Amino acid sequence: MLKKRLLGMISVMMMLVLVSAAIVMWQTKAFISTPLSIQAPQLFTVPAGAHYHRIMGQFEDKGWVDESVWARVAPRLYPELTRIQAGTFQIEPGQTLAQVFASLRSGQQYQDVITFVEGSTFAEWRAQIQSAPHLTQTLQPWDESNIAQRLGVSRKKLEGLLLPETYSYDVGNTDLSLLQRASRAMEEVTQQAWEQRTDDLPVDTPYELLILASIIEKETAVVSERKKVASVFVNRLRRGMRLQTDPTVIYGMGDQYDGNIRKRDLRTHTPYNTYVINGLPPTPIAMPGKAAIFAAAQPAQTDYYYFVATGKGGHQFSTTLAEHNRAVRDYLKVLKNQ
Repeated sequence: MLKKRLLGMISVMMMLVLVSAAIVMWQTKAFISTPLSIQAPQLFTVPAGAHYHRIMGQFEDKGWVDESVWARVAPRLYPELTRIQAGTFQIEPGQTLAQVFASLRSGQQYQDVITFVEGSTFAEWRAQIQSAPHLTQTLQPWDESNIAQRLGVSRKKLEGLLLPETYSYDVGNTDLSLLQRASRAMEEVTQQAWEQRTDDLPVDTPYELLILASIIEKETAVVSERKKVASVFVNRLRRGMRLQTDPTVIYGMGDQYDGNIRKRDLRTHTPYNTYVINGLPPTPIAMPGKAAIFAAAQPAQTDYYYFVATGKGGHQFSTTLAEHNRAVRDYLKVLKNQ
């Protein structure tokens, strides 16, 4: 009789243990399955060496989760919660605690992006970088030549030496590391284009190729025209004709450019005024994109020596000066009627 009672008590105790364990497991799972109390995406930085309890304390301080006994139990039942990587992560509304810790465990950090457009200048890049969110600023005290030195560039000007692209970066990356990537990317593209250049191209170095590409970039945004624009400048260089391209004049005017080019500007001697100098200007005038670089390396085979805007989004290309003058008159008529 006593033995039966003892067995019954043991059975009851085992049942209570099992029920208690089930309740603990259910409550803990419910806790980690609860969405965080956030209404908008939040950036959260996990410092090196941070552990589960420290992060939970921060979540509680921010009001994202309620203080709960189940928070202390969770890592025992779900040890993967303790495997956390350092970095900055974006937490989205609706994410559960388990999903957030899975994100912290994955190491897939939040990244910002910055886009540098083709034809932009280094001055524009600097302004854009200085206003970029979550980018550590280290270059503000330095001028262009100092930055070039830190990039390992032998020239004092960086114009044309950075590839305009969209770059992603982690929170806390430096502005210098971003420029290093753009510099390496430009070196790779330039080398590819130089190796695939047309025979007898009238440029002697990859740097001169970039100068030509920058002019092409500033002259047209129409993809289908780039190689024809390139052919005009290549034909002129081969014949020893001046390039006579307005974007170089504008670049040489610097801050004096007010949106208009006057006759006196075309006569004023600057290193970049291709109406008065022979050949290419001394440096690129902008950051050319990959398409413009390859257009410079592989221009179309044409007899064109002139082009002018049509006023309709493209350009009219001409072989002779007489044809060009007629195209200019047509363009002026279009402007007059607008």
